[in-house]
Amino acid sequence: MSATQLAVPPSVTVAALTPTQQRVVAAAHDLFAERGISGTSLQMIAASLGVTKAAVYHQFPSKDDLVIAVTATELVTLEVALAAADAEPDKELARDRLIQQMVDEAVRQRQRITLMQHDPVVSRLLDEHEPFRQLMDRLYAILAVDDSPDTKVQAAMLATAIGACSVHPLVADLDDEVLHQQMLHYARWLARIPYVPPAG
Repeated sequence: MSATQLAVPPSVTVAALTPTQQRVVAAAHDLFAERGISGTSLQMIAASLGVTKAAVYHQFPSKDDLVIAVTATELVTLEVALAAADAEPDKELARDRLIQQMVDEAVRQRQRITLMQHDPVVSRLLDEHEPFRQLMDRLYAILAVDDSPDTKVQAAMLATAIGACSVHPLVADLDDEVLHQQMLHYARWLARIPYVPPAG
């Protein structure tokens, strides 16, 4: 069964990788971050490992399977953060801790995720990948504390802002500590903005 067919959370997919698959994933991750997914061939990945392309195919039947596995490694921390938030009975505290973890991870991975985050291949595969959709549903359920339209929009803006801010050109010259402090401040600020309906 391929990674794209696994009906399990992304972190389980990662845990199930063999040591050889983990080496392939690590090599692919570096090349994807450097060249983008479309600009990286399986032959390049094989060459970086000193093996044949057939050896890579033996571990991952298709490039899509490998992309899912690489992306899953980026989602392990989110899975852990969601598990901790799910276990927190106080919804507001759970939401705040999740926001903090999202900011932590966005800053920590800012150099490696730039290309992958905006790669259309990743967007397409994850949109088709049921475990990822389930993960996002859990995340949005915590960020949006109710079903009102303003809360949903606020949660969508919050999730998008955290993901985009760490790789935005305007903050490229900021060191991690400064960026983390400012992102956490504004994420918490955005999370608590009361909705004021337009007049009239």
